[in-house]
Amino acid sequence: MSSRHVLSILVENKPGVLQRVTGLISRRGFNIDSLSVGPTEDPSMSRITVVVTADAVAFEQITKQLNKLISVYKITDLTRDGAIERELVLIKVSATPDRRSEIVEVANIFRANIVDVGRDMLTIEVTGDEGKVRGLEDLLRSYGIKEIIRTGKIAMSRNAKE
Repeated sequence: MSSRHVLSILVENKPGVLQRVTGLISRRGFNIDSLSVGPTEDPSMSRITVVVTADAVAFEQITKQLNKLISVYKITDLTRDGAIERELVLIKVSATPDRRSEIVEVANIFRANIVDVGRDMLTIEVTGDEGKVRGLEDLLRSYGIKEIIRTGKIAMSRNAKE
């Protein structure tokens, strides 16, 4: 049975490394559900957080193949670690003047920020786990969501650094 896996991949911070990692995953027929990459506390290293859906055998193959890449230093499966997961989402919502205060109240409940106000539109920024983001999205849908932009999931182990 397929399940979602969250991988944290520590790699060299060099051109082409991201393409090699994502190419390896996609060549094996897996879709990347979420992808985020950025430098770490060591400027010579980057961390790629990738979410894929795969069964146990296929997931094991992916991790073994990734470990063979020279530029990959460490792979951590954060799926079962009780990891801290976050995503940043911008949601543009129709906001007529008579409904604007309702939308602001909904955003406040989720500790979201209003980052842009237009004549008939509000842009809301929310950061949180998948459940929080989905909850806000579900409530805002009745007001008319015009656009959603997501950063991709980032995750970190709760355990002490190894």
